[in-house]
Amino acid sequence: MTRKQKRLTIIAGGMSFIIAAVLLVMFAFSQSVAYFFMPADLATTEVSPGTRIRLGGLVAEGSVKRGEGSTVTFAVTDGSGTVPVSYTGILPDLFREGQGVVTEGAFDAVTHSFVADTVLAKHDENYMPKEVADRLKEQGVWKEEGEAATQ
Repeated sequence: MTRKQKRLTIIAGGMSFIIAAVLLVMFAFSQSVAYFFMPADLATTEVSPGTRIRLGGLVAEGSVKRGEGSTVTFAVTDGSGTVPVSYTGILPDLFREGQGVVTEGAFDAVTHSFVADTVLAKHDENYMPKEVADRLKEQGVWKEEGEAATQ
């Protein structure tokens, strides 16, 4: 092998290693993507059972029901749509009715209900994903600091 061929072989090997690494990273990111939806979006969008999504909005007043063990059912609303959610686990301390929440999970194929495996609760007036806050403001449900909520 000439010097030029050795150099090209090393460069080709390095490039194939880099391409393999990039493909593995892209595959990992595609598996961890969870699309964000509001309850009103789910009325117009078909989400197949088992597809991981994030569901955000407010916990509907009077909807929190404790089941056996650590199972809790509640409803997430955005003012124009409501989705029932089932969650098994320990809820965040700041989880309560009327507060912002983002849940992550999938719809169950048998019961067609949303089964969450992660629940994130708003910790103060400044925390809420921008998408959730913007949608709630559009619908007049969001309450700014010092304002009364319209419901």
